[in-house]
Amino acid sequence: MKKVCFLLIVMSLMASCASADIFKEQDLIVLDKEKAGGGTGVLYGRYAFTRDMPPMENPVREIGWLTLKPGDSIGFHKHEVNEDIYVIVSGTGLFKNDDGKEFEVKPGDITIARKGQSHALSNTGKEDLVFISVIAGETPK
Repeated sequence: MKKVCFLLIVMSLMASCASADIFKEQDLIVLDKEKAGGGTGVLYGRYAFTRDMPPMENPVREIGWLTLKPGDSIGFHKHEVNEDIYVIVSGTGLFKNDDGKEFEVKPGDITIARKGQSHALSNTGKEDLVFISVIAGETPK
């Protein structure tokens, strides 16, 4: 129950930062990325909005439900001008932080790559790794 409430609060806060009050699942933008960040496989994405859409004064640049299939990954990449938050919803994985340290992640875990930091995420489990990604900060030019 706590996880569901937390997710509803996060989604509500993110929606209030955008130009709409709610982003219905059937209206989300489908954007799948092959070898995201230099990783392997496909990063399946369903977005409320992508980082090129909000007005510049909006601190939330992108928010979406993302899925990595077993064995797939987002490669180690740097966030030059923004931050990236992952909220793990289901599945298990391995998160690599800016120092190159790896940490197991599971539902309820939250990771943050701050401006100027690098990170990576891989699905090490046998089921889909589903997570919410929130990009906040500037949009790269």
